Amino acid sequence: MALRVAVVGGGPAGSSAAEILAKAGIETYLIERKLDNVKPCGGAIPLCMVSEFDLPDRIIDRKVRKMKMISPSNVEVNIGGTLKDEEYIGMCRREVLDGFLRDRAISYGAVLINGTMHKLEIPTSSKGAYTLHYADHSDGSLEGTAKTLQVDLVIGADGANSRVAKAIDAGDYRYAIAFQERIRLPDDKMAYYEDLAEMYVGDDVSTDFYAWVFPKYDHVAVGTGTMSPNKADIKKLQAGIRARAAAKLRGGKIIRVEAHPIPEHPRPRRVVGRVALVGDAAGTVTKSSGEGIYFAAKSARMCAEAIVEFSENGSKIPTEADLKVYIKRWDRQYGITYKVLDILQTVFYRSDATREAFVEMCSDLDVQKLTFDSYLYKTVVPANPLIQLKITAKTIGSLIRGNALAP
Repeated sequence: MALRVAVVGGGPAGSSAAEILAKAGIETYLIERKLDNVKPCGGAIPLCMVSEFDLPDRIIDRKVRKMKMISPSNVEVNIGGTLKDEEYIGMCRREVLDGFLRDRAISYGAVLINGTMHKLEIPTSSKGAYTLHYADHSDGSLEGTAKTLQVDLVIGADGANSRVAKAIDAGDYRYAIAFQERIRLPDDKMAYYEDLAEMYVGDDVSTDFYAWVFPKYDHVAVGTGTMSPNKADIKKLQAGIRARAAAKLRGGKIIRVEAHPIPEHPRPRRVVGRVALVGDAAGTVTKSSGEGIYFAAKSARMCAEAIVEFSENGSKIPTEADLKVYIKRWDRQYGITYKVLDILQTVFYRSDATREAFVEMCSDLDVQKLTFDSYLYKTVVPANPLIQLKITAKTIGSLIRGNALAP
């Protein structure tokens, strides 16, 4: 028998999974509702993703080599002096990145379905087929034509509001809201952001995370993240970042306003039966940095690789236990990264005093190098023990000076 897999969601996660499956010759269906989807997202990708996922230069709008961390009292720390000439953070537009990854999966044989999945019917037997009920939008209509698809495995890559997750009762998670305005700036103002990204911290711009000004192709993305679902709170925080960056954004024109939920931790169940969740649907976004693109694509790739392995290139149906191997491998490889970032957020985003301490700490070159290396290459870099000791001492010193250790 030939294995049939449906991947629901055609973002970086879904497309990365579909590519691996199709490459192995597995019958793969990629279901995506909006083929021109523009997700509100900082759009930053680490250097390791460019090489690991073989991304061409043309999909990277900007190569950011300089960052400014700006404290609640507007102390600015320049970061990036430790970067080598060939190192950078890639800035991309999601519609460009997503389109490229999706097209590549299709080129390997994945079948694209422009549709919205409404219902996932769970089989009653261990080998029975899963039935997806979906609206096919290939005729260009919003309501679409009702159709069904039968498969042996389902990968849910359908984001924070995942219908696949609901269908398998994967459990809920807390999520943050990312709100962003895309602003086209006059040429002289845009030149300032040529290869520079800014991150602002403070209760006025984000009570839980940070706010950002990230350069794109011909505009900047200005946004904030918050755990508050209250629209008035979000508007207030966005007004805060606009006020803090006002001089640099003067004369700018808003060309798009976007908002989206961002998961805060993994779902309680990421594999149920022969259904696996990846990316935002699984809850792979990191704390503290709020990074999601690389981890979404990587989780999906690891899931698809496990399916190829345990199905013996599509010749048999993997079991729930087989699919859970992907979760074990994922947690083993990245569990520590998530823990460290969770602690960082808890310690440094508690108050404006702790945020001042955090920004002060970022001025240290050893801290910068460690931070950039772990971001660019996704490794918890084994620094020289003396440097680690120095960083620990500097962290504690910064917290004490900022009177940030008070409960």
